[in-house]
Amino acid sequence: MQTESITRDTITRDTRISDTRISDTEINLVGGAVMPLERPSPMAPQSLRVLSEGMPRKSTIANEVKSDGLRRFWVVGSAFIISVMAIYEMVSVFNVGGITPLEYIVLVLFAVNFCWIALAFSGGIAGFVILLKSTSSVPTATVALHTRTAILMPTYNESPDRVFAAVEVMAMALAASGEAHAFDWFILSDTTDPDIALAEEQAFLILRHQVSKDARVYYRRRRKNDARKAGNVADFCKRWGARYDHLLVLDADSLMETHTIVSLAQRMQADPDAGLIQTIPYLINGNTLMARLQQFAARIYGPVIGTGLSWWAHKEGNFWGHNAIIRTQAFMSAAGLPNLAGKPPFGGHIMSHDFVEAALIRRAGWSVVIAADLPGSYEECPPSIVDLAVRDRRWCQGNLQHTRVLFTKGLHWVSRLHLLTGIMAYLSSPFWLMLILSGLMLALQAHFIRPEYFTDQFSLFPTWPVMDSDRALRLFYITMGILFGPKILGVVLLLKNSTMSKQLGGRGKAMISVVVEVILSALIAPIMMLIHCGAVLSILAGRDSGWSPQRRDDGSLPWLTLIYRHRWHMLVGALLGYAAVLDSLTLLAWMSPALIGLWLAVPLSGMTGSERLGLWVKRLQILATPEEMCAPKLSLDSLSRREDYINAIAQPWTLSTLLQDPELMELHLAIIDKKPHRLPGSAVESLEAITRVKVQEAQCQHNIANLFTRQELAYLLGNPLLLKQLQKLPEEFVIEGLVSFC
Repeated sequence: MQTESITRDTITRDTRISDTRISDTEINLVGGAVMPLERPSPMAPQSLRVLSEGMPRKSTIANEVKSDGLRRFWVVGSAFIISVMAIYEMVSVFNVGGITPLEYIVLVLFAVNFCWIALAFSGGIAGFVILLKSTSSVPTATVALHTRTAILMPTYNESPDRVFAAVEVMAMALAASGEAHAFDWFILSDTTDPDIALAEEQAFLILRHQVSKDARVYYRRRRKNDARKAGNVADFCKRWGARYDHLLVLDADSLMETHTIVSLAQRMQADPDAGLIQTIPYLINGNTLMARLQQFAARIYGPVIGTGLSWWAHKEGNFWGHNAIIRTQAFMSAAGLPNLAGKPPFGGHIMSHDFVEAALIRRAGWSVVIAADLPGSYEECPPSIVDLAVRDRRWCQGNLQHTRVLFTKGLHWVSRLHLLTGIMAYLSSPFWLMLILSGLMLALQAHFIRPEYFTDQFSLFPTWPVMDSDRALRLFYITMGILFGPKILGVVLLLKNSTMSKQLGGRGKAMISVVVEVILSALIAPIMMLIHCGAVLSILAGRDSGWSPQRRDDGSLPWLTLIYRHRWHMLVGALLGYAAVLDSLTLLAWMSPALIGLWLAVPLSGMTGSERLGLWVKRLQILATPEEMCAPKLSLDSLSRREDYINAIAQPWTLSTLLQDPELMELHLAIIDKKPHRLPGSAVESLEAITRVKVQEAQCQHNIANLFTRQELAYLLGNPLLLKQLQKLPEEFVIEGLVSFC
């Protein structure tokens, strides 16, 4: 497919795409409809201490927001019973010879970790039973859409070709279905890189030209990206949200099938008490071994966990920040996020906003549902261990912030459990590490410290430091069964599903993929455990994660960078191995599954992040998924269009080209956000002041971009007055008849 240029010769003077040009009328049309007319509406921050007046609301349909209590009884109740039994067994293991202080520590750590995995196991059992009984048919609604939905694609320093190609193929597919009248598309940019910002504008003009007859697409780049993604969406809601009944929120790497988009809108329209409906996205387009590992695990084992969670959480589901539809009224009236007192990492803007927004929407009396039965929702994943660590550092900070939200007044107890689950997703790693260290200390204590056989108390028999080894071994097997239970259930479903097994190359190849996944996951798990431990310690030390854009494709890094990144992991692995050898080679053998991954952290990280190795494994059809073996047309079209966008913006606009071409400047000024960087009368920030001074001191346009930092350039590109002032400068500075470059 060949991309049509939508600009004048001056825009594409170095890029030959097509001879098609647009007229002055079309340029003006683009400028006049970059965003629809604003319809301001309040979205007040919610108090975490008191409920707003009128909350919780009464449901439109009687008991429509009430969940099935039996579901919680079976899942949460069974998790509680399993945990109590396991903790009792652990007490019995130690109680043979009396429990020492160190054994008490081991007992507490074991109890915390076991309760955490028991809930996932019991939920997985529920998901397994549901999937075992379910058919492959997807329930469809035939209700005509009379509501309006805004589809939001927030982006932050992402590759414009990825974002705009995805919107184009989704918008065109939706138009082909005849349902485009009910949807508008918005790319909400928070990009701070000036080069990417200008490339986004070029990509938007291409997108607008491609879909102008079939879909309504809009673009807005915020001049100041307060509160990150949550602030980006909130800004849209306050200015344009009142125009729409629903918001369908995507991510920069999201794709969603037309039937999924329409079904979400139909379900929301049919249920007046639904506040949020979350899909379970499948992972796609992974080429590195690490990405393929995540794809395979999410596709084979994920449905067991996701379906179980959807079933027992019922009307108190959760939100994962994207690939979900939200009722605008519920979101704007109930989910305005407050700023937490103090400085980051625990204060300031709420980073992991999605869990909190779901809890607040449910608190206000709306249902939050996970649509586990609705396929066709896709996203991508980090390509390497290092990229996963960068993302998890940000998520870890956001989830630990939830400790300050956990006791918010009026939250449903299941919403609190979701928040606690998010917190434990990262705190569990320090707990597991402390459990390993405590167990190692017990072994070393028994080996090196002489036991006190006769205490001060009179006794005819000595006090022997003993444990019930048979019971301890049985408890170990039970713990491993609970930990790996969801994976085992996922494999059972895979083997039972002959159609899926055939797609993956047969049951034999599917089992090879399972074995590879289990081995690699076991090697990577201790590395991720230490990464999460480091993230938790960093946050407790008061360090903020910042907001870095994610890499999406190749995860390769230089070997020196990998050595630096994993230096502590290798050192901890060596120290733990040495401590185990001090006791016995048997203990080293028992600990080796957790140590080998640490010893091999650098080559393992390099291999799993390599796109070349990942593509080789892909050709062997190892770790394949149904979406890879039979790729969705939407995904293929998106990849094809990405190439066209890359070629179309190969020669991006620059500040110099804007200043030298009035028509380009006119287009740019029409596209930039009309909301000022700050309100009149508010304090002037240093960035604004410095940029204004530099503009005032500029004497000509030659090499003017070199006067500004990238942050200042990003600000300058969003300020019409300063741009027009620069536009009036001469191209060269003249002194007494001589030409001098400024």
